[in-house]
Amino acid sequence: MIEEKDLYGIKHYIYGEAYYGSDRGMRFRLAREPLKNVVFASEEEKQADDPKLRAEVWFGKLSYEKTPGEEITRKNFEFSEDGYKDAIAWFNHMNDR
Repeated sequence: MIEEKDLYGIKHYIYGEAYYGSDRGMRFRLAREPLKNVVFASEEEKQADDPKLRAEVWFGKLSYEKTPGEEITRKNFEFSEDGYKDAIAWFNHMNDR
């Protein structure tokens, strides 16, 4: 089971870096979309491109880059603490299927 403490907090994603992990055979990626560093941008600039928190899952031994796009399931969440918690819950739901 993935818990909040297992991932970086929401502020990590404003640096334009994705988080990759795995749990019980499921691989996952969490990132700000669009993926770009906005840490020094104004609040207006940070919201200008309507950022989302994109959660992605796939199964198998291949890395994200090597997995065919059609084998990756994606879902966007609000870029907020609530969206972050919803993404973690979705990861767990996807792994319990």
